[in-house]
Amino acid sequence: MKKIFILITLLSFNLMYKPVLADGHVKVLWETEKIFELPESAIYDKKNDVLYISNITDHPFNKDGTGYISKIGLDGTVIEKKWIKSLNAPKGMTISNDKLYIADVDELVEVDIASKKITNKYKGYGSVCMNDVTADKYGNVYVGDTYTDTIYRLNQFGQLPAWFYSPQLAPNGLHIDDEEGNLIVGSWGAVMEGWGTPELKGSLKSINLHTKQIKSLGKKPIGNLDGIESDGKGAYLVTDWTGAKLYRIKKNGRFEVLAEVGKGAADHEVILEKNLVIIPVMAEGKVIALELKK
Repeated sequence: MKKIFILITLLSFNLMYKPVLADGHVKVLWETEKIFELPESAIYDKKNDVLYISNITDHPFNKDGTGYISKIGLDGTVIEKKWIKSLNAPKGMTISNDKLYIADVDELVEVDIASKKITNKYKGYGSVCMNDVTADKYGNVYVGDTYTDTIYRLNQFGQLPAWFYSPQLAPNGLHIDDEEGNLIVGSWGAVMEGWGTPELKGSLKSINLHTKQIKSLGKKPIGNLDGIESDGKGAYLVTDWTGAKLYRIKKNGRFEVLAEVGKGAADHEVILEKNLVIIPVMAEGKVIALELKK
C-alpha cells in the first residue's frame, strides 16, 4: 500500500529528529510535546488568531470516529486538544467564509467555527482517501483524493463532484495561486502499487482553474510532496513527507532545502505576516514552528 505502510515503518523505528537548518533560512521558535496523534495538517484562523491541527489518530482509512481537531496558540500552547471530536481520519483543512473545511476519508466536513458545530458533510462520489483542501478567492472549495488521482470541487448546490482527474496525479497538497489563476498540486508521485518507492517521486503540478490545462513545474521529480504554501515572493514552501524536508520551490521547478524537519513532515501552514511556518510532524506526534528569515 501507500503512505500508511511508510508511516508504520517510521513509527516502528521511533525515529527522533531535530530540525536541521540550512544556510540560516529559518530558525526553530518552538515545538510542542509529543501529545498529538498522527497530526496531519495545520491551518491558521486569522480572525481568532489560533491554529487548528488535524489528528488522524489511527489508520488513515478507518471510519471509527476517533479523529479530532486540536486548537493551539501561536506559541504552541494547547488551548483545547479535542476542539472538534468524532471525526474519522481528518487530514487537510482550509477556511472559507468562517467555515472550516476538513478532508475526512471520503467526506468533506464543514464546521461553523463560531459555534464549533459540524454543519455539513459532503460525500465525494468514488472517493477513497481525501487529503488536502484549499479555497479560491471566490469561496470555491477544492479537495484532492490522493488514491484516486482526483480533485473534487464543492459547488453551490452542496454537491461535491469530481472536477479534475489525471492518471498518477496522486494529489497530496493543494494550493490556489490566485495571481495566475492556477491550482498548484503537490504530487506524491506514484500509483498504488508503487507509492513511496525512490524511483517514483513527485513534483509540483499546475492546473489552470479555467481551462484545466495541466503542466509540471520543472522536469525532475523532487520528493513525496505534501503541503504547499506561497512564500510571498513568487515561489512555494513545500514539505516532503518521506524526505523530512521543507523546500522552497520556484515556478521553474528549481528548489532549495530550507530545513530538515522530521519524518512525516506533513501539511504545513505559512503565516507570512508573522514570518511563521507551522509544520505537523506525523511520525513524532508533534508540531514545530519555524521563523522565516526576512
